[in-house]
Amino acid sequence: MRMFQNYRRLVTGVMVLTVALLFTSCVSKTKSVNIKDKEVKAELIFEDNFDSDLSHWKVEQVTGGTVEVKDSKLVIDDVSGCTVWLTTAFEGAIQIEYDVFLIQENGPNDRVSDLNCFWMATDPKNPSNLFANSESRGGKFSNYDSLKLYYMGVGGNDNKTTRFRRYVGNGERPLLPENDLSDKKFMLEPNTPYHIKIIAHGGTIQYYRNDVLLVDFKDANPYTSGYFGFRTVKNHMTVDNFKVYQLSE
Repeated sequence: MRMFQNYRRLVTGVMVLTVALLFTSCVSKTKSVNIKDKEVKAELIFEDNFDSDLSHWKVEQVTGGTVEVKDSKLVIDDVSGCTVWLTTAFEGAIQIEYDVFLIQENGPNDRVSDLNCFWMATDPKNPSNLFANSESRGGKFSNYDSLKLYYMGVGGNDNKTTRFRRYVGNGERPLLPENDLSDKKFMLEPNTPYHIKIIAHGGTIQYYRNDVLLVDFKDANPYTSGYFGFRTVKNHMTVDNFKVYQLSE
């Protein structure tokens, strides 16, 4: 009888522990975020902590630079231009988060500049395949002018400008005055950890750095699907803790 009771306690304990673990797992993959004073549910749908390889990523880079996974981080060491695309496209309202660190240790490409990215990117000439012209783009910045996307360039032009643009897919890259930031507080510091958060929620397009809102753009005709890519030029940096959340009311 005692053996049966002990067995029952053991089974009950295992069941309770299993439920607790499942609950913890579910909780860890969802959270609430605030967008325009509205609470929105965020469900984790993709993450990469760069513990293994670049199987989820497509590198377009001008000859001379390198992109690799090292010490559980994505390491970009670029000479003349680089885009690292996530090969998964996302649709609907999303939030993207990641950590970056710009290295200045007297390396040949340790230029603290151009913490850039693309999101909701598509190719009007190849709407079902962003990577059809991957080889011809080759990491050269001007070769992305024909895409539709949102672009954020933090600390560009040798760390003198921070700009947000909406590429329209025909070579035009309008720059609104309110999205052309030149104050020093919007630039980059060397060897400083930054947490980046990007929100595309309907017509609300936002970019945060260390929880400071740099861009709050209202798009009357928003891009609601596409690809994300890290973008830089002559830069040495690491990326970690990349996450994408699906947003819902």
